[in-house]
Amino acid sequence: MPYDDLIAHLMRTTSLGPGEAARVVADVLSYFGETAEAYVRRRHAELRARGLGNDEIFRRVAAELPARRVAAPELSQRQLRRIIYGG
Repeated sequence: MPYDDLIAHLMRTTSLGPGEAARVVADVLSYFGETAEAYVRRRHAELRARGLGNDEIFRRVAAELPARRVAAPELSQRQLRRIIYGG
């Protein structure tokens, strides 16, 4: 796993064993790996299941999203060049 150093750190600083620490790291990576689109869809479904209407759901999601860390979109080399050199 590319995060062996993080797993070792968690094991040193907590009472977690190797399997538990690896699971925590995997869960956190999954959490922060969610795209903005996936987050919006998931939250819509969760709030809809609670009986909220779209107006309230969209208001809540719009307020939540700026504070939420989401995965960056995949960028091609061409897109990366455009960020650096413009165009």
